[in-house]
Order: sequence, then C-alpha cells, then structure tokens
Amino acid sequence: MNASPNPHAYHCIRLDIDRWVATITLAMPEKMNALGDDILLEIQHAMDRLEADQNIRAVVITGAGRAFSSGFDLSPREKPFTTVQDWREHARMGNDTCLKIWRSRLPVIAAVNGFCLGGGCELSMVCDITLAADDAQFGEPEIQFQSAPPLAIMPWVLGMKKTKELMLTGERLSAHEAERVGLVNRVVPAAQLLDAARQLAFKFAMIAPSAMQMNKQCINRSYEIRGFQAAMDAGAETFALIHLLDSEEKREFFDRAAQDGLKAAFKWRDERFSAPAAS
Repeated sequence: MNASPNPHAYHCIRLDIDRWVATITLAMPEKMNALGDDILLEIQHAMDRLEADQNIRAVVITGAGRAFSSGFDLSPREKPFTTVQDWREHARMGNDTCLKIWRSRLPVIAAVNGFCLGGGCELSMVCDITLAADDAQFGEPEIQFQSAPPLAIMPWVLGMKKTKELMLTGERLSAHEAERVGLVNRVVPAAQLLDAARQLAFKFAMIAPSAMQMNKQCINRSYEIRGFQAAMDAGAETFALIHLLDSEEKREFFDRAAQDGLKAAFKWRDERFSAPAAS
C-alpha cells in the first residue's frame, strides 16, 4: 500500500491509497480515536479529496490501536459549551462528517476493530458496509451520562425494539450479536479484518463508477423520501437540548471526570450500570 503523496498533511488520521482503493485510518490510538474537532475536520478533508479524485473507486475506514473509535471526545474544552447554539454547532460538526460519507459517490466500508461506541458507532453505521473484527464491541452509551446520539441513525439501521433497547440502556453488543441484529454485515477474525475490507473494496472498484454512484444515490434517496434528513435534524436538536438539562447522574459523572479524569468517570459509570450479581 502506498502512502499518500503528503504523509504530513494530516495529524489525526492517515490516508493511504492503493490503486483504486483509499484507506482512512483514525490515528489517535492514545485517545482511542475519540472524535474531536480536529479529527472530524481531517476526515471531512480526506473525503472531499477522495471524492474529487476520479481514480478512487472505494474507501475503507478503520482505527489504529484498540478502537475503531470510542466516541466523541469528552475531554474538558478550553471554552466550555454553555448555550444550545454551542451544542448545535458541535452536533453539526460530527453530523456533517458522517453525512459526507453517507452522500459520497464512493462505496465506503467500515472495518471496525475493538471499541466502536457513541459517535464511533454512528460513523460505522453511515458507511455502506460494516465489517467487524470478532473482538469488536458496539454501543450507544450516551444516555448513561445524560447525552444522546447527535446522529440518530440507529432507528434506520435496526428494528424499533432493538433500537430502543440499545439507545435507552446504553448497553454494548458483541460483534456476533451486532451481526445477528443487522448492525454489521459480517464478522471476521481480527487478524483478517483489513484484508477482508480491502478485498471487498476492490470488488466494488470493479464496478463502473457511474453505476455505483447512481445506485448508491437511489438507495439513499429511498430513505430520504421517508424522512431520513428530518430525523437526523431532530436527533441533533435533542442532542443540543439534553446537554442543558441537569441531573444528579450528570453532575456525578462530570464531577468525577474533573477530579479524577475521564477514565475514573467511565469506571464509575460502568460499575453503576453493570448487571447485578445473580442471587
């Protein structure tokens, strides 16, 4: 695989091109590829670049290290968000990134390794195909620290009952369970994940680009006619509004994060929501 012509163009991702297939690797393993503003903007830039390159016919997105992505970056900001407009702009940044993939002329494959949570789960769902390593974990844990998915796409991927179970509990799914309910297309051994994704990408690359683009647009349009974009807008507004609400759980989570760090806050959350011991 050949490196991109300017390997120093990006700091948060890596872009590699092999003939007709591009691979975008989220490359912040020390933060488990958490989705902050910088990495989101770099994904957008890379997608724009690939969209304009007529030699590119398929894209693979994966993550470096132990995670595809752990979700949106919850690290304290230099200037905290205090208004609904602040949160709307924050939601727009992530949603614009995801919808760039959804609307791309290119078929995009998510090669999900390790943790795929929150915004990372949404990123995997907007890809046209999702392959999962056998050790991957999926989930939308936002409700557990008083948040919501800014891109409310899960109801469009799964059935109503499973969507409610996952989004209203924040529980995680194993790779095989995610395949069973339709969140992923296929599970492969972790060591074979990228090879499997690239084989599929080259299969896509054999199809005439105009046919690929028009067929993908037709499929997407069938969802948009049923209100897909209105649902995404409603989800983003819920995300913005819920962050201005107060609760004991929210205070406890963020107080722990401020005092002991996010790792301690997540540990508290996981212990709080772990299943009770069997009697």
